[in-house]
Amino acid sequence: MTIYSEKVMEHFKSPQNAYSMPDANAQGIYGDPSCGDALIIFLKVQNNIIQEVSYLVFGCCAAIATSSMTSVLAKGKSLDEALSITEEDIIKALDGLPETKAHCSNLGVSALRNAITNYNEKTRTDIMENPQ
Repeated sequence: MTIYSEKVMEHFKSPQNAYSMPDANAQGIYGDPSCGDALIIFLKVQNNIIQEVSYLVFGCCAAIATSSMTSVLAKGKSLDEALSITEEDIIKALDGLPETKAHCSNLGVSALRNAITNYNEKTRTDIMENPQ
């Protein structure tokens, strides 16, 4: 018997959106030093909507699965909707995580929020440098 749900194993064995995105217009990085997991999320945002999301992750089964699910949940959402994605949303979408692995959901949420912050900072800078 596995400690992971079928959905976690599905996202671990076949992670969705796992690739580098050289033409991303935002990226966010987050790592959990306590367990060595690290994640970088790439976003392509247009008209305040996440058109494309990808990531590169280093970590355990749960880190890979939560990163994959984060990308699935964020794609097609407005930036505000994506900012409202919580660790609980990710865990629920994966049909649960063992208590000892619940912290892995923070990896995706934190990297996603860092990417959105990165996008917003770039957008503000562009507006200030190129006023219409």
